[in-house]
Amino acid sequence: MDGAAVPPDDADRTVARNGCRICGGALHPFVDLGVSPPCESFLAADQVQGPETFYPLDVRICPTCWLAQLPEHVSPASIFHEYAYFSSYSDAWMTHARDYVAMAVQRFGLDEASFVIELASNDGYLLRNMVARGIPCLGIEPARNVAAAAEQAAVPTLVAFFGRDLGTRLAAQGRAADLIIGNNVLAQVPDVKDFVAGIATLLKPEGVVSLEFPHLARMIAGNQFDTIYHEHFSYFSLASVEHLFASLGLRLFDVEELWTHGGSLRVYGCRADAAHRTAPSVARLRDAEDAAGLRDLATYAAFAARVQQTKHDLLTLLIGLKREGARIAGYGAPGKGNTLLNYCGIRADLMEFTVDRNPYKWGRFLPGTRIPIRPPEALDETRPDYVLVLPWNLREEIARQLAPLTARGTRLIVPIPRPEVFT
Repeated sequence: MDGAAVPPDDADRTVARNGCRICGGALHPFVDLGVSPPCESFLAADQVQGPETFYPLDVRICPTCWLAQLPEHVSPASIFHEYAYFSSYSDAWMTHARDYVAMAVQRFGLDEASFVIELASNDGYLLRNMVARGIPCLGIEPARNVAAAAEQAAVPTLVAFFGRDLGTRLAAQGRAADLIIGNNVLAQVPDVKDFVAGIATLLKPEGVVSLEFPHLARMIAGNQFDTIYHEHFSYFSLASVEHLFASLGLRLFDVEELWTHGGSLRVYGCRADAAHRTAPSVARLRDAEDAAGLRDLATYAAFAARVQQTKHDLLTLLIGLKREGARIAGYGAPGKGNTLLNYCGIRADLMEFTVDRNPYKWGRFLPGTRIPIRPPEALDETRPDYVLVLPWNLREEIARQLAPLTARGTRLIVPIPRPEVFT
């Protein structure tokens, strides 16, 4: 792909396995979820009888910069060449994107003379709002199939992996950015220093970078272990991002706590010498992370114990319902759901099928568990007794969608932060 990042050489891979990918420090155990196939590697019907490759999900923590990280067992090129996740299929996420654009345009004075770049722009879910406002923009997206959907929505898109080389090339072409956006991409980059170095190169002197990612503190507090999967190489706190930015000449000047993905951060950065004033929110969150024990290895050991208990509780619930003769289906086929199902050993004997709004997944099977994926109408046709909601972070949106079903007696289950049945 044009501009694709060069895979790390053997020396870089050794550091990723044996030392922190930000500071090179020694790593300590965090949580081990066994082995699982890549979470978006859905199987076609003719692949169900074939083999799958499983990789470890053993996360480590760096007690120097406090980055939680998974070794690069699977290359980004193999994960993102053809990708099954399309952002536009979540109503809540589309609203989130529209609200962000409205805020950013006003806060940073964006207009037809500005230039906006989104990294991992997916199917153009966000930048289409910039296009509608007449603001010049460019999406950079490594997955050709979702990039094609963005182009169909009139969002200019470059199919590439982003890093220092591509950032330097675009800057040399006079395409430096007033705003660089990266929503849920930082965790998916194995060489985060190369990625952020590209951002530093591509920013205008007073430009702003805005990054969103699941917050490590929320993952721990909310027992959100299913957000761990192979395409998420790193799990960030404010402390680790500050360390990363500072090492590459950037400064974090503001932070917001968001509802998305069970609790995320949106950080704002700029060049170290830019005029943006540091907001009080940065010091407040830094203190909150310290109070939550994010600089204490005991916090991470306690999380691992809670994860094991959640597995036991969920299996006890589902097995008990099956023994009573209940029919159980699933809702959604998100990456987090595949981590949950594979870690817990849940297969079609416990959950007959799952449904998803994305037609790309219909007729395919979940990786590892081989559970079939059907259109949402399958729930109306079969009327299961229970539906396990795999994208639990959207439980309210999904509960509204399934209201006609629950009115007829179907009950919903969420697995996180603890297995819970609700109407």
